[in-house]
Amino acid sequence: MKIFCRTDQQCICFLCTMDEHKGHETVPAAAERAEKQKELQGSRQQIHQRIQDQEEDVKLLQQEVEAINHSADKTVEDSEKIFTELIRLLQERSSEVKQQIRSQQETEVSRVKDVEEKLEQEITELKRKDAELEQLSHTEDHNQFLLNYPSLPALRESTHSSSINIRPLRHFEDVTAAVSELREKLQDVLRDSWTNISLKITEVDVLLSEPEPNTRADFLKYSCKITLDPNTAQMRVLLSEGKSKVTWMDQLQSYSSHPDRFTDYWQVLSRESLTGRCYWEVEWRGLQVLIAVIYKDISRGGDESSFGSNEKSWALECCKYGYEFGHNSLWTSIRVPRSSRVGVYLDYRAGVLSFYRVSKTMTLIHRVQNRFTQPLHAGVYVSLESTVKFFKPK
Repeated sequence: MKIFCRTDQQCICFLCTMDEHKGHETVPAAAERAEKQKELQGSRQQIHQRIQDQEEDVKLLQQEVEAINHSADKTVEDSEKIFTELIRLLQERSSEVKQQIRSQQETEVSRVKDVEEKLEQEITELKRKDAELEQLSHTEDHNQFLLNYPSLPALRESTHSSSINIRPLRHFEDVTAAVSELREKLQDVLRDSWTNISLKITEVDVLLSEPEPNTRADFLKYSCKITLDPNTAQMRVLLSEGKSKVTWMDQLQSYSSHPDRFTDYWQVLSRESLTGRCYWEVEWRGLQVLIAVIYKDISRGGDESSFGSNEKSWALECCKYGYEFGHNSLWTSIRVPRSSRVGVYLDYRAGVLSFYRVSKTMTLIHRVQNRFTQPLHAGVYVSLESTVKFFKPK
């Protein structure tokens, strides 16, 4: 068995070269071994190089873990110091307000007590005067009465009005209202700042983003719940089913006045700000709807507030004729079979926004690559007799 048949990849004897393996490519087994040995050494060198490279990668990852942990610990420590300082400042302001209230309380009470004391003195003086006059009135001798009457001192004019004017104030209740206003403003600032802080935290992404999902099961890993914000709903937009369904209404809704409310277009935004990877689905009915993602600071009135007609919104128009995608007033027709259910996938850090036709399979309708600079919100526009319902698919 000193011969190797390359055709059948097996060792054979000399007689086999004349019979079963006649015409095959054959070489001495030792020569084949020497060639394979070279290949083996080359494979081993590749393996050793890969081991060395991956060991270097492991060291790099270990260093990165240490750097991440150190940065996170330092940031937590710094954040705690900053929040502690904020709490201290609020406590100082609370103490100052308390001291001012008590000081003003003491001043006002002292003023009132001073007036009260002077009035009490005047009352005592008037009672004494009244007693003298009563005694004089009982004098029987006319001459004595007339003699004594002029000697009575005249009544001095009161140092205070006959009636005390109390201004119709609510005392310190207005201070409570002012402090409540401060609280609301701080809540707004904290909410907006928290969105920015949360965005900065989620932007920490050391490794490259994962590839975009392919199957619906892959998309469902990033499924999120969308809740609509009634403070943004235009007056003809009705929210129902736990603020997940949007319906155009012929009658105006009784919403309170709010600066976040859309005034001209039948639109509404989500409460949630969207960062990281998110996926949600909507089901639509009617003549025309817009399914969009938007920066929160989009205009609330005028043409600049229309989804897809400005640089702060990306909108997929769905109607019975098909789809169009709009951004910054540039609209593109899309030739994809229409579906009543649309899936929206957002990878914020990778700058990917994709719309899918959801049926038994996922069909891409349109994909956008963009560098997002603010947290995004989901949003919809509904036309006459149209509805949109948000789903957190399972």
